[in-house]
Amino acid sequence: MSVTYYVALPFVRTEDGAAPGQAQEMPNESAAVRRAEVMSHDPANAGALAFKRTGDPSLGSFADATILRKFGEVPDNLDEL
Repeated sequence: MSVTYYVALPFVRTEDGAAPGQAQEMPNESAAVRRAEVMSHDPANAGALAFKRTGDPSLGSFADATILRKFGEVPDNLDEL
């Protein structure tokens, strides 16, 4: 059974720029975007993004994440996350 996960992911400031913080699963796309925007206003965070990912958890098969919205400073290369 295919499931879509909606996630808000903050990026914390580091000496090298920004690193992913603690992701939060959200109930829908708009909630993920709103939460990411709030996360981006936290002074400890450089920025945040909202994304969704669809797949079958029982098979461990997931499509690539789709970025819904970015706020603040978010690394350009997200492939390594």
